Amino acid sequence: MQIDALNAAGCDKLFADEGVSGAAVFKPQLEAALDFARSGEDVIVVWRLDRLGRSVHDLIEIGKRFEAQGLGFRSIKESMIDTTSASGRLFYHMLGAFAQFERDAMLERTMAGIAAAKARGKKFGRPPSLSDEQWNLARELLTADPPRNVSDIATLLGVSRQAIYRRMERDRLKASSGNECEVV
Repeated sequence: MQIDALNAAGCDKLFADEGVSGAAVFKPQLEAALDFARSGEDVIVVWRLDRLGRSVHDLIEIGKRFEAQGLGFRSIKESMIDTTSASGRLFYHMLGAFAQFERDAMLERTMAGIAAAKARGKKFGRPPSLSDEQWNLARELLTADPPRNVSDIATLLGVSRQAIYRRMERDRLKASSGNECEVV
């Protein structure tokens, strides 16, 4: 649909960052389009403004690059955006602000949803690779006489050595944070 609209708008050369979000920092095809474009002759055309960027800062910076390179800019869906005119530049900045607002609102909703899920007891992230039962056995083996080495214990439990070292560090930090004063 987007490519059809760009072809219908008379675009001679198409650059498509397929699978790259408009919010992405690096857009290889945008860079290729800027390298290809001729100063004072070409106009960069996008199907919709949010295909170019979603933050006001990003859109303004990209707009400055277009201007510095002597390129015009036009959006098909937001037909009032045509930076070859003063009113087009005004609308470009206004729609960029709305795009930023939409992204910020989405982020706020996401964070509120995460907070609500955490309040209901939902756990986020990977589950620990070493269960409490496995850790109790590992501690027994580490303190046995003679003690087993971490590699052998990790193999026995089917976990990585790093999982055991992380749990040892976590327990060490937990023990030291409970003491206000520690004797050295």
